[in-house]
Amino acid sequence: MARGKAEDPDHAVELLWREGGEKPRQGLSLDRIVRAGVELADAEGLGGLSMRKVAERLGFTTMSLYRHVPGRDQLIDLMCDEVAGETASAGPVVREEGDWRVRLEACAREGWELRRGHPWLAEVRGGRHVPGPRTVARYEQMLSAVAGTGLPPAEVIAVVGLVGRFVDSEALLLVESAEAERRSGVSHEEWWGGRDTLFERLYAYPTITRLWEEGGFDRPEDTFEFGLARLLDGIELLIQKRYESSDETGLCVVCGTPVERPASGRPREYCSASCRQRAYRRRRTGRDGQSREK
Repeated sequence: MARGKAEDPDHAVELLWREGGEKPRQGLSLDRIVRAGVELADAEGLGGLSMRKVAERLGFTTMSLYRHVPGRDQLIDLMCDEVAGETASAGPVVREEGDWRVRLEACAREGWELRRGHPWLAEVRGGRHVPGPRTVARYEQMLSAVAGTGLPPAEVIAVVGLVGRFVDSEALLLVESAEAERRSGVSHEEWWGGRDTLFERLYAYPTITRLWEEGGFDRPEDTFEFGLARLLDGIELLIQKRYESSDETGLCVVCGTPVERPASGRPREYCSASCRQRAYRRRRTGRDGQSREK
């Protein structure tokens, strides 16, 4: 395939959206190539992905692949869109009603599970990867979860980007840990368990020592669960701040339903007694359902 197509984003769009009805040649098809690429990246990471290895996996020459996909970058875009269709959220987009936080959290968790199954997704960096229909459907669903909160359009987009980057950053830690273990043959726990010469020196640092002795390092928080909850807390505060500073009809801070402002008195934060109770329970209970009261 001509090099020009490998550098043409419009051609990548045509491939991703399957325009033109690609026909199999000699038993090889674009779908087979993409699935083989996903299997290879799952096994070896994105660093182990090459057109040559994919061709060998399929039993064809490398040049045979170039008749279907112009290069590795385009193959990665196709692979991303392929795995994006593995959960229900990547199907036809339905604008659901309900708590924005529940919906956005569900999207984040689906993204997290997707990256746990395909860690290489977190390695796809840069802002010039062309999205396909399944990837766009996921993005649409996240945007629709936040779009009814009353945040300005630019902040809706920024919130979704922030959550997406958090999920990727957590997944990247899994990638780095797995790669280090693959190179060394030593697990993360085993490697740190052998650092006695370092630990002996840490007693000179009183805060580290106190937290260590109190078990802070023995029973660490789940970084994804802790980070996602705090991130959503911050977004919730932002939505409430925007609501309180608006002179127009506000939105329920729980579900996003429009709430008319009274002619006098304090602005209403909730559209119904049900949403008020949900907010009250959320303040009183932690994310694990345990009461915060002593």
